[in-house]
Amino acid sequence: MRTQNYSRKRQAIYDLMLSTQEHPSAEWIYTKLKPEFPDLSLGTVYRNLKLLEENGAIRAVTVISGSEHYDAIMTPHPHFICNLCGKIQDLPAKFLLPELTSVKRIRGVGQIDLTSLIYYGCCEECSDENKV
Repeated sequence: MRTQNYSRKRQAIYDLMLSTQEHPSAEWIYTKLKPEFPDLSLGTVYRNLKLLEENGAIRAVTVISGSEHYDAIMTPHPHFICNLCGKIQDLPAKFLLPELTSVKRIRGVGQIDLTSLIYYGCCEECSDENKV
């Protein structure tokens, strides 16, 4: 993690993100870390997520139900989002379109810094629950 000043709370947020398969929201992180840091505020979580994102340690994936969700896996990979429950899952890089990941510049548009690909559908759990 590359940040200007060390912060125990920022490090805890980053460590939590690295330790989970979830794509957490600020609220999820706040709930998990509040017992360890009783003086933690939701605003502190949001500010630190922004700093981590600006420093390239994490990235925003998408907004679901009004909450931004983040990912600490920075290698290129697509995501799958369930239309029913909102669960976000990582997909293997083989599901990226090679033409998307190899392009660094589009003439008349500019430089590409990040490619994001999201698949939407119904996850296995929701599919199983909705079988008749």
